[in-house]
Amino acid sequence: MTIHSPLGRRRFLVSASAVAGGYSLGFSFPFEAAHAAEVKELNAWVVVHPDDKVVVRIARSEMGQGTLTGLVQLVAEELECDWGKVSWEYPTPAQNVARNRVWRNFSTGGSRGIRESNQYVREGGAIAREMLIAAAAAQWSVPAGECSAADSTITHRPSGRTVRFGAVAAAAARLEPPREVKLKDPKDWKVAGKPVKRLDTLDKVTGKQLYGIDVSLPGMLIAAIQASPVIGGRLVSFDGARVEKMPGVKKVVSVDGNAVAVVADTYWQARTALAALPVRWDFGKLADVQQDDIMAMLKEGLTAEQAFVGNKAGDAKAALAGAAKKVEATYSFPYQHHTTMEPMNATALYTSDNCEVWCGTQNGEAALAAASEASGHPVAKCDVHKMLLGGGFGRRGRSDYVRQAVLIAKQMPGTPIKMIWSREEDMTHCQYHPTTMCRLVGGLDAQGNLVGLHMRISGQSILASLLPQNLRDGMDPVVFQGVMASGVEAAYGYEVPNLLIDHAMRNPHVTAGFWRGVNTNQNAVYMECFMDELAEAAGKDPLEFRLKMLKPKWAAVLKAACDKAGYGQPLPAGHYHGIAQVMGYGSYVAGVAEVSVSADGVLKIHKITAATNCGHVVNPAQVERQVAGSFAYGLSAALYGEITVKDGAVEQTNFDSYNLMRIDEMPKVETVLVPTGDFWGGVGEPTIAVAAPAVLNAIAKATGKRIRDLPLMHHELKGA
Repeated sequence: MTIHSPLGRRRFLVSASAVAGGYSLGFSFPFEAAHAAEVKELNAWVVVHPDDKVVVRIARSEMGQGTLTGLVQLVAEELECDWGKVSWEYPTPAQNVARNRVWRNFSTGGSRGIRESNQYVREGGAIAREMLIAAAAAQWSVPAGECSAADSTITHRPSGRTVRFGAVAAAAARLEPPREVKLKDPKDWKVAGKPVKRLDTLDKVTGKQLYGIDVSLPGMLIAAIQASPVIGGRLVSFDGARVEKMPGVKKVVSVDGNAVAVVADTYWQARTALAALPVRWDFGKLADVQQDDIMAMLKEGLTAEQAFVGNKAGDAKAALAGAAKKVEATYSFPYQHHTTMEPMNATALYTSDNCEVWCGTQNGEAALAAASEASGHPVAKCDVHKMLLGGGFGRRGRSDYVRQAVLIAKQMPGTPIKMIWSREEDMTHCQYHPTTMCRLVGGLDAQGNLVGLHMRISGQSILASLLPQNLRDGMDPVVFQGVMASGVEAAYGYEVPNLLIDHAMRNPHVTAGFWRGVNTNQNAVYMECFMDELAEAAGKDPLEFRLKMLKPKWAAVLKAACDKAGYGQPLPAGHYHGIAQVMGYGSYVAGVAEVSVSADGVLKIHKITAATNCGHVVNPAQVERQVAGSFAYGLSAALYGEITVKDGAVEQTNFDSYNLMRIDEMPKVETVLVPTGDFWGGVGEPTIAVAAPAVLNAIAKATGKRIRDLPLMHHELKGA
């Protein structure tokens, strides 16, 4: 373990335990597993203690989706250990760099945690198993091929002799790891593929779990921060002398030229002084930007000449010109906020020699890079200690808050500084789900077949906002998630002979970012709602209309959801079904929403039936929970999610102006798993995309009213 700070590991542990009210830590400090002299790691993934306890090191962040437990299951499966003796810990990104990135990618986003890590974490478990077997065989002077492992025990099959993992772990750690190992066939899985309990749940429900905001270090001070209310504005000046004598206040500092922070003994003191601090901002012309200006910008893009082509087949324009019937509709999707329960925060300790950060992050290596860049120290002199996240949803994939914390700490060397964003700061300086508009034109032949389709997306590019170096000749390929021609990430499932899907990039000043499900969300609304409009124009049932065009895997998952929901069968009076499907993040998903709208306009979402084909299923119980959670998140956004701009600033400031779905609004969710076991798909995000279109399609049936813009709270409904 590399600890650069004068605090040292033990002092941090004592402090953290005190925060938890006397409980032991809910997580393990990096390399705690091998801290005792007699315990050595078998490899980067596995440490076996003399008492047979196994610690598995996982690089991906756990943020409530069960990724950590799933990855540990895969390691344990190959290790052949007793699941009841397994625990986990995070390595640090600096350790990863120092060890030639042995844990590979620390980024946790895009539902990639298991689908991208499964191969090398399983190899880590299998290599450790072979080392333990080799050590036991050497002890018995028998061929390793005559030995096997199961349930943390190695058995010499001819003699029946056995030895526990812990008894040979030290000897195994001295062996050369095998270069190649054979992984188990999933049909032989005993721990993976089963609905085991999550490893992090107990500490969370008993209050032991420590999040980034719980970090406490000796001598630590607290910082409250405020950035320019107008996004893109500049800090001109502040009068620190007016608040520096207020109780507890230690210092007032400028941060990056666009924010100011007050450092004090407590958060309340820092926040109170910040509110009293006279500050001058330069908003420039951005203060003139209104929500209507943004909408006008997007609308202009719907008919613009220049657009990037993301998916093309045949000649859509010619097909539309010759169609027997044309259908046209324009949809829009608002800015949305991540609404993490834990607002952004980070604790930084800067000295002239090094810099350490404690924070919840979805991307430990990006946080490390931010700490290095902000501190001015090389990466080798920095480290980031990952804490559990009180919600991520894409927001904590960015490290702006890490940078701010380090910049503040740099102005007070040797003092740990915990910077906490207020809820208002969090709400008004997010990196929002991008806003777009979409114009769709479909052409039907005389038999009601879709012969041509043009989908024009107009709106914001996340890459242009955050990662312009990833644009391809100016085009943002991420805009086309869910409507791409092919690919494992998010491909289009309909076979339309003449197709054109293009994007007119229009970037308002509001920062766009990765929001759970990203662009698959709005593209599914546009495409799946328009499919219902086309089906209605063709005089066909929406399911029948889709199945005629859908490729097999897309069709299979949609049929599975409809069969389970009883689509086409009689429903209670006033209840209606709406359907939607999409392929995203490597998985095929579909949803059937059952809704009613009362005569006085009250919407009730009674039930959601969802089908998922994610290939291999590591923990079926966790997949079902992720699907249910996806609907909680997606329906909340559909009902209430909207960020708007006035005078260049975000209007919504807290949960009184940015509502979320309440528990009594949550429908029953039934999940159908239809795994084919021939690929690894993600499950954290794709299902979100079908939540809104399935409900919108059901509402259209219930009311006869087609809603083409969200959130639903703006629309008056009336039962048909």
